[in-house]
Amino acid sequence: MKLTDIASLEEWAAIEQEAYEKFGLQSSVFNADGVRITDTKNWSNKVCPQIKATDKGQTFICATAHMNMSNEARETKAAVIEECDAGLAKIVLPIQVNGEYLGVAGGCGLLLTDGEVDSFAINKMTDIEEEKIESVSDGIPVMSEDTVQSVCEFLQAKVDALVKRFQDTPN
Repeated sequence: MKLTDIASLEEWAAIEQEAYEKFGLQSSVFNADGVRITDTKNWSNKVCPQIKATDKGQTFICATAHMNMSNEARETKAAVIEECDAGLAKIVLPIQVNGEYLGVAGGCGLLLTDGEVDSFAINKMTDIEEEKIESVSDGIPVMSEDTVQSVCEFLQAKVDALVKRFQDTPN
């Protein structure tokens, strides 16, 4: 079973867009193999496009955080909230149908309370100059614990509605 068996790509993209509009998250839906299923681009800040523009940034920061967190979500069957090595918040929520793990919905790119962009780590992993990272790091919004909870509730409600519709539809 695949995510597109539950809902169309347009429906998944609409959830990504709504999460971006409500919370400012770079929202994404990933399949069980860790591959994004839409081509939605909704940047939350100016740092992430710099990181993702480099192979090292994509591999050592973004993909590593995603795979670790999505594996944890698969095992725990619960939302996972952590910071990536760049210091930015990432939220992943598992998508399951009848116990079968299909992927995750989530978002990233904001700061957790008391969080900060780690320009030193970004420089070491990507070779992007620290000064450049610092110059584009100003003004990244902070998510309170209440906002993190609201994001998780929003994503869970959206995923639950799609799964319920799928399960209620005669095959």
